[in-house]
Amino acid sequence: MDKELLEVEQELKVLNAKLVDLKNEISKVIVGQEETVEHLLITFLAGGHALLEGVPGLAKTLMIKTLAQTIHLKFSRIQFTPDLMPSDIIGTEILEEDHSTGKKFFEFKKGPIFANIILADEINRTPPKTQAALLEAMQEFEVTYSGKTYHLDSPFFILATQNPIEQSGTFPLPEAQQDRFLFYIKIGYPSEAEEKSILVNTTGAKKEAVKAVITGEEIIRLQQLVRQVPISDDLVDYVNRVVRATRPATSTSDFVKEWVDWGAGPRAGQAMILTAKARALQQGRLSVTLDDLKNVAYPVLRHRIIINFKAEAEAITSDDVTRELLKALELSQKK
Repeated sequence: MDKELLEVEQELKVLNAKLVDLKNEISKVIVGQEETVEHLLITFLAGGHALLEGVPGLAKTLMIKTLAQTIHLKFSRIQFTPDLMPSDIIGTEILEEDHSTGKKFFEFKKGPIFANIILADEINRTPPKTQAALLEAMQEFEVTYSGKTYHLDSPFFILATQNPIEQSGTFPLPEAQQDRFLFYIKIGYPSEAEEKSILVNTTGAKKEAVKAVITGEEIIRLQQLVRQVPISDDLVDYVNRVVRATRPATSTSDFVKEWVDWGAGPRAGQAMILTAKARALQQGRLSVTLDDLKNVAYPVLRHRIIINFKAEAEAITSDDVTRELLKALELSQKK
């Protein structure tokens, strides 16, 4: 057992070195945004999908394109528009002809969803019917067309972006579809120093070249190792308490009863544990800590805590609820 653990640690050391190289390659193009990049990688290593929100010009699209360039995998970008149809995403059947026999037949032409890394750009610009076309692919890693199922290649990662300031002509994602995303990542403005660096680096003639430093097989191996990272029963209990405390019916917190309409479901607990394991592995550790859980709590619960009208009127967000919950649990543990 000790020999097996030693071999895993050696393998992890090699793979972690490649993750460091991957981050270094991304930093050639993306200035700052370390936490956002870290959360994207955590989502990828945990085998889930991410929803990235930020105002225009914060390099959301560039970030995921750069991530794709650092990995030996197929990348596809889907620009969502109001007239986009489900067949534009998953593919459609085309009438073909066998030139040797003259016989005609239908052949399925795969759409852009058949890639390893998918950028679903401005997902809130397309109607629910087309948004729903992603659901089966995101959850089941397969696509069904005309009664036939087509399996998607592994690893498979969807990163969807949306713009929070545009309301006209947009279609907000339903809560059920938001729940399919492992992380809901919000990207903010850069610091003054970072913004100056962006201005200098992006207005000159020199362009940084990004190279691929890790393979799809190595990413799959890391995803397998993530699930092997141990977590103590005490920390599992902590996750259980956090998730159950978000629900007004079972919470003992007055602010939850006052601000929240619907709390997080069991999928939130699964997401917290998986992403905390991925964060631990990314940092070269083979055990989950409380800090790991606190770090992932916000992007996990951000889209799973549904606040009420009173909270919105008082400018209370789901992040505020999560912050208060973590504080309350910390105080109860000290007593």
